[in-house]
Amino acid sequence: MTTHTATSYTQLPIIDLSAADRGPQARALLHAQLHSAAHDVGFFQLVGHGVTPAETDALLTAMRAFFALPEADRLALDNVGSPHFRGYTRTGDERTGGARDWRDQLDIGAERPARVPGPGEPPYWWLQGPNQWPAALPELRTAALAWIDRLSAVAHRLLRELLTAIGAPADFYDPVFGDRAHPHLKLVRYPGSAADGTDQGVGAHKDYGFLTLLLQDTVGGLQVQREDGRFHDIPPIEGAFVVNLGELLEVATNGYLLATNHRVVSPPGATERYSVPFFYNPRLDAKVDPLPFPHSTTAPGVTTDPTNPLYAEYGYNELKGKLRAHPLAAERHHAGLATPA
Repeated sequence: MTTHTATSYTQLPIIDLSAADRGPQARALLHAQLHSAAHDVGFFQLVGHGVTPAETDALLTAMRAFFALPEADRLALDNVGSPHFRGYTRTGDERTGGARDWRDQLDIGAERPARVPGPGEPPYWWLQGPNQWPAALPELRTAALAWIDRLSAVAHRLLRELLTAIGAPADFYDPVFGDRAHPHLKLVRYPGSAADGTDQGVGAHKDYGFLTLLLQDTVGGLQVQREDGRFHDIPPIEGAFVVNLGELLEVATNGYLLATNHRVVSPPGATERYSVPFFYNPRLDAKVDPLPFPHSTTAPGVTTDPTNPLYAEYGYNELKGKLRAHPLAAERHHAGLATPA
């Protein structure tokens, strides 16, 4: 049986993005808070983001309707059938750190035609392709794609304010996003504890893009590793997104900004937990240049992990993650495919 110990911080830092519109003094305070949260913690709660309850309700209603579909309807979208790692993953089929995650989910990205890599082209182009949608639930496609657009705009604004907060050019990374960015949305259900007693909802990990904006329900279970080395519960705040920084920002700032380990402990018994993580990622072929900013001389360096190499081109990082997390789809479509050493 897996055991997890956690204690509670009172709360993560709470950042009000709408302060950017309330004059120079409010914006300066926002930047000070954002700088501290990103440098010291790597996680914060975001309010004042402008996403309305009606927009949120539209997505959550469609998501719950999806998970209420008969299992056969969900399995018709099995991501094992997608060379692009899109679609439905049944409970226990995804892996983190080599161990199964006790959740099921629907993976969605930008709706684009498949791109099969040609001779000499990077294999990460396999990650571009169409989504899989349930025919019986057309409103899911509408709500999910609208959410990707809406949160891409929020994340774009947040990233620019964050870069300004640490003294960097606000538009420095605009060129690696644009209309060919590679956003990723997961609709996730944690069905309660596994029958064998293990409670890994999702194992400890860092995200490998720029920013993650998580909509979580009130059940709880998200834990963040703080400076004491322990995992701490993150109490939900209604209407807030939990934001964490990805590895690309840690690399870009030579460790000045933190990508922080986090995990989800399965809810007890048969309690269900729903969450919607949105990953703000650049173009697959984006090469992320080091960020010029005045604090770079005090940067401590990037956390190194021999089992998790980071690559200059973003697409190789995401491909590495998908091959590890979805071994059944990888074996079926990409046997023998490896990321560069």
